Amino acid sequence: MIRVFAHAFTLALCFLLPSAWAGQVYTLSVVPQFTPVDIGLRWSPVLAYLEKEAGVSLQLRVQDRIPKFEADFLAGLPDFVFLNPWHEVMAMKAHGYVPLLRGGDLLNGILVVDRHGPIKNLNDLNDKTLAFPSPNAFGASLYMRALLTEKEKIAFRTTYVGTHQNVYRHVLLGEVAAGGGVGATLDKEPASMQSRLTVLYTTPGVPSHPLAAHPRVPAEVRERLTAALLKLDHDPAGRKLLAAVELDRAQVADYARDYAPLEKLKLGQYAQVEKTGDK
Repeated sequence: MIRVFAHAFTLALCFLLPSAWAGQVYTLSVVPQFTPVDIGLRWSPVLAYLEKEAGVSLQLRVQDRIPKFEADFLAGLPDFVFLNPWHEVMAMKAHGYVPLLRGGDLLNGILVVDRHGPIKNLNDLNDKTLAFPSPNAFGASLYMRALLTEKEKIAFRTTYVGTHQNVYRHVLLGEVAAGGGVGATLDKEPASMQSRLTVLYTTPGVPSHPLAAHPRVPAEVRERLTAALLKLDHDPAGRKLLAAVELDRAQVADYARDYAPLEKLKLGQYAQVEKTGDK
């Protein structure tokens, strides 16, 4: 049902932007931290702006699960991709995806628990089950699991529940002892839900999710798109559009400076490439 709805929603977006079919249409795949509907609602105003301001037409490729999203960019299918820092390392190695720009804030993974539950410190998590969006969600899972295991010496079981939204709900339903997320997704939850969760642990900050381009995209197109997005940061309405897609205080990204250092963390032993079939 999710697949059918996501496909229908993608088609609806195409009809909302009919002029996109007049010329070259590039594809954009977005990491599914949120549901396909949420992704469409957040990104469609940005796509409309880019077509008008930069003359760059983009069509969303909506994936409902992170493993499908990973398989998509590892196959080099999308022209542009908005992805987490570790995904950028994967994408660079696989096809040379070039990061164009990123948000100005550092990305911190957070581990949340029920504010009124029994978990009060990290040691309470020993032998408990923790929820994560997917194995390779960077701050919310990959970096978090590595730190809990290597630095904090916590032994725990894992369950992967697809999205950050699902993580927070699993915690509040008592189905897991704690769950991994990031501040940006927790901040977008209803205030009533945020008030019931507390952050137990935070990872060190790293440069945030970049918008990257496949090297087949002409440099001139990349430059126009980047300039148009940076221009949005100059007025309040534009900043709201950027915040909705997690590109707050957008700035030019650089792989060597921002993401190559992640290769030294040896996170590969915690990364997984899941099968893309539904479970």
